[in-house]
Amino acid sequence: MREEADPAPQRGEVLVRVHAVSLNFRDIAMLRGRYPRKCVPGLIPVSDAAGEIVALGEGVQAFKVGDRVLGAFHPRWFGGEMPSTIASDSYGAESDGWLCEFKAISQEAVVRLPEGLSYEEACTLPCAGLTAWTALTGPAPIRAGHTVLVQGSGGVSIFALQLARATGATVIATTSSAAKADQLRALGAAEVVNYADDPEWGKAVRALSGGRGVDRVVEVGGPGTIAQSLRAVALGGEIASIGFLSTENPGIDFFQLKMSGASFRNITVGDRAGLLELTRVVAATGLKPVIDRVFAFGEAHDAFSHLERGGHMGKVVIRVS
Repeated sequence: MREEADPAPQRGEVLVRVHAVSLNFRDIAMLRGRYPRKCVPGLIPVSDAAGEIVALGEGVQAFKVGDRVLGAFHPRWFGGEMPSTIASDSYGAESDGWLCEFKAISQEAVVRLPEGLSYEEACTLPCAGLTAWTALTGPAPIRAGHTVLVQGSGGVSIFALQLARATGATVIATTSSAAKADQLRALGAAEVVNYADDPEWGKAVRALSGGRGVDRVVEVGGPGTIAQSLRAVALGGEIASIGFLSTENPGIDFFQLKMSGASFRNITVGDRAGLLELTRVVAATGLKPVIDRVFAFGEAHDAFSHLERGGHMGKVVIRVS
């Protein structure tokens, strides 16, 4: 922890008093040398935050002092094709993130909080919430009658479960914990498969979907889970590739991939337009983000350690002010 001069908003910028930030696996991956992109050492970490605008730079018209806002994960991806600056804009990796008390940021890089959410709840939306929403929408949006597979009980998977249920889809979840299985069912999962008890859980998921397979796999495990995801996905379904939580890498059977008939779509969180859409969905449905634990600003190290241990259910949050 260190002290720096408070930033001042320049033309087109707002000054945000940060109230809460949430952690993602990427924050741990950067520290452990597992992040697949360049990481500049010594930057302020964390990509997701919610706070209050306390000052305006010259020419700002989109917001006023007192507005409650959250930051967009990609500050210059407004919609359409990803900008060429997508990597250099990455909070915590190549630019300073949000684990701070004040941040000056472009008015285009923040959006208003959904009504009814606290700062602690809202700060979970920019990465985990939007990633889940992007995985469920896109070229072939999930709708009522579809079946979705979510893996585990981390932030993206929980959001995907909640959002898929809000559309009327059926959700099958995986976990290694009987206690978490009960929690996943309470959140709306129709079926839960324990992957620790059944290493061939992809076949079990296919059986639970009537032998057809699921329409969408929200794939957060990466190299260690993709083989089973291919067994679980329906012919012509989609695997939305998000994370790389697993460390094992058994490899992919090319012919299994070919014969699955499934689409493979890489998810890079999403753009500002998608974040605006998500905030409207959250407000309209009354969705409440699931928070595992809230830490104080001075307990940031403990928050990172808690996330790394992997026993959390939902999001890990740090209350800044």
